[in-house]
Amino acid sequence: MGLNAVYAPGEPSRSQIDDITEPIVVEFGAPWCGHCLAAQPLLASALAAYPGVRHIKIEDGPGRRLGRSFTVKLWPTLIFLRQGSEVARLVRPTDAAAIVQALASTALTDGKPDCADHR
Repeated sequence: MGLNAVYAPGEPSRSQIDDITEPIVVEFGAPWCGHCLAAQPLLASALAAYPGVRHIKIEDGPGRRLGRSFTVKLWPTLIFLRQGSEVARLVRPTDAAAIVQALASTALTDGKPDCADHR
């Protein structure tokens, strides 16, 4: 799956996100946001080690309900979900190690990472 470089064309509902059972990271931001742009290489690097984690990129802003339902206040905000429950959150990440750690907690199933080559 890896990095999704394109913001979703529409905003899914909170219930649609909550119903996803696979491990996911929901990224809230905006295409013009400097912090969001700076986080992309870090996110791409971290997601490369977790191909089983789905990445959903949501453009946030005024009138956008999904971001408010997750109490997003700064961009980018990364919400890590497993079986519909939040397991980690990062706001304006500045290093790939923090993203990898959050992905590791998201990707765990039965105490094992979702990919064989994770170390």
